[in-house]
Amino acid sequence: MISEHPMRRTFPALVAGALAIGALVLTTAIAPSSARTVTVDQRYPMPSTGKIAIVGHGYGHGHGMSQYGAEGAARQGLTWQQITSFYYPGTKVANGSGLVTVLVSADTSPDVVVDARAGLRVGSHAQHKGWTLPAKGTGQWRLRGTTRTRTRVEFRSGDTWTVWRIFAGTGSFYASGLPIRLRYGSTSVLYRGRLIAAFPRAGSTDVDTVNALDIDAYIKGVIPAEMPATWTPAAVQAQAVAARTYASYEKQHPRAKHYQICDTTSCQVYGGYSREHPASNAAVDATRGRILTYAGAPAFTQFGSSSGGWTSANQFPYLPAKADPYDDWSGNANHDWRIELDVSRIEKAWPTIGNLRQIRVTSRDGHGQWQGRIERMTLVGGTRSVTIGGDEFRSRLGLKSTWVSFAAAAAPRKTATSRSALPEDAADTSVLD
Repeated sequence: MISEHPMRRTFPALVAGALAIGALVLTTAIAPSSARTVTVDQRYPMPSTGKIAIVGHGYGHGHGMSQYGAEGAARQGLTWQQITSFYYPGTKVANGSGLVTVLVSADTSPDVVVDARAGLRVGSHAQHKGWTLPAKGTGQWRLRGTTRTRTRVEFRSGDTWTVWRIFAGTGSFYASGLPIRLRYGSTSVLYRGRLIAAFPRAGSTDVDTVNALDIDAYIKGVIPAEMPATWTPAAVQAQAVAARTYASYEKQHPRAKHYQICDTTSCQVYGGYSREHPASNAAVDATRGRILTYAGAPAFTQFGSSSGGWTSANQFPYLPAKADPYDDWSGNANHDWRIELDVSRIEKAWPTIGNLRQIRVTSRDGHGQWQGRIERMTLVGGTRSVTIGGDEFRSRLGLKSTWVSFAAAAAPRKTATSRSALPEDAADTSVLD
């Protein structure tokens, strides 16, 4: 995943009454096993209460730009050039332009359905020809595949679909720069550019919906889905440059033959024209065509919600692990966080271990508190032990990051007249839903 939205679920701050579990850390940083990994022996016995607290830093993978960090830096007066230079050291600003093709992943229907509108046209990619579609008497238009990889153009009047034209190969809707309303299920979204009915493979009768548009128009639909559009302009501009660069990288490393990039957090979130905001559009216009390059090629500009105070290294030299002084500011609830959960939640996620007796962390990335993000760990159970990566632990439990440690949950409070515990309604485990 490239990014977690900065405004997603947040967690309570650290509670002063949290208890340590046994000997929390026996030894640490015994020996570095590589440039990015340190061997540790951190053992966390499970408490008799059956509840543990997971404390952590950051939200996301930690590679590249922290979105909260970008806002923190912008609040200190840094420009977008200074922000991107900090998070992507060694990159250079260059120009990038052209079209980008985006899979509309939520449209799983076998066709492409749009509302009729003035100026709507349909194009045959094989014939390099287009036709203006009549608006009068038509409510919707759709493109459907046939058994011979041909595209059928149909219009809807009332409840009836009627064939208007059939041509070989791929077709698309467009409206000379005006937005087009795509419909699937009960959802409708406006898109700029073209909406293509793309055949995912030879002989397919179903089609994927692919949006082809200018890269700057595309970025206008990305920014408000990835960062609050009304944040400090320099932060939003830095996000625009990072997102444009990421799309430029994906264009050179396309996801599939019929599209280059997806519209989810597996790539970067894109909501089309419907998601645009005037403030973020201004940031896109202010940085129009600007991308970051390394060795003459677009950089792989990953970004995430919050670094927690340290970015994490990736395979590229411009994505190093480094201390991040900008991530910790009053509006960032993801910098430090804490949740409580039942030990049984972990046991259900890894049922072969039986009763969980101990969590043993054996390697971390070596940066920051507790020696940083977990890389390898062992769940020691009564039946068997399972060794897993930090990413798997985070994914199965829905945690914000792999930069975590463990403590006993705070003891339940007692009433003045009874020794029975109050209802345990204060723990926020919403991320585990």
